[in-house]
Amino acid sequence: MEEFINNITEFIAGSPRIAVQIVESLVIILVLWAIRLFVVGVLRRNIENKKTVYKWRKNTTYIAFFIGALILGQIWFAALGSLGTFLGLLSAGIAIALKDPVTDIAAWLFLIWRKPFDIGDRIQVGQSKGDVIDIRVFKFTILEIGNWVDADQSTGRVIHVPNHKIFSDDIANYTSDFEFIWNEMGVLVTFESNWKKAKQILEEVVEENMQEFVEQAREEVKKAEKSYLIQYRYLTPIVYTSVKDSGINLSIRYLSDPRRRRGISQAIWESVLDRFAEHDDIDFAYPTIRYYDNPTEGKPGTTPTGN
Repeated sequence: MEEFINNITEFIAGSPRIAVQIVESLVIILVLWAIRLFVVGVLRRNIENKKTVYKWRKNTTYIAFFIGALILGQIWFAALGSLGTFLGLLSAGIAIALKDPVTDIAAWLFLIWRKPFDIGDRIQVGQSKGDVIDIRVFKFTILEIGNWVDADQSTGRVIHVPNHKIFSDDIANYTSDFEFIWNEMGVLVTFESNWKKAKQILEEVVEENMQEFVEQAREEVKKAEKSYLIQYRYLTPIVYTSVKDSGINLSIRYLSDPRRRRGISQAIWESVLDRFAEHDDIDFAYPTIRYYDNPTEGKPGTTPTGN
């Protein structure tokens, strides 16, 4: 240890300029770090929103790093102009050797500038989907939903995705700009059921459960139209009719909060089960084996000739 200290002392004595540069660098780093801690402390005391504090904490780190890099560059590379050619060749070599990390940085700048998603948004990138909980220079992190869990609920897994994935994979944002998604539920009733009454019941049920979302959705559409060409003519729930192998399919289409989709679906289903139970002429359909005697059960005009 003594020998090491002696070597440092001799080095500083023989190179006073470098010693000054080291001291200046340490002072600058400490000052910038202290300013960052002070700013973050003020924000935590005055802002209750954790998401806002988190964003500012990340932004102050990036700003402090950028300012520090500029100042330290001026200190250590006084002859920076003469190093231009060297740095150009070096950067080209680094770009080739470190293609993915460099692309990650470019993607991070794109995330900061264009903001295809932000902290708290629910997104899907490629096969991964979840709520964004962190964005960094080389990767962003999501809290996974779906996978083996139904109805887009959390699995508890944290997925780290390289930033360059946003350039190669499709990005689906559930909550940015327009904070509602369309959801559909199929209700299958038998051919013998009074399907018109069943359809009317479904329309009443979904109207009761979704009334609060319609006005909110109209406001969200107005906001979204400022950024995108989104033109929804109808936002109210609707029930469509189609025919399946096992019966008549009544499809309920309605707007839903992405994070409340399972709860809303449950509320609608419970109301449908209660209402259908009150009517003897409505029955759910499901795959069964049935023997159909056309001459006695079919319409008179559809029976085979001669029977």
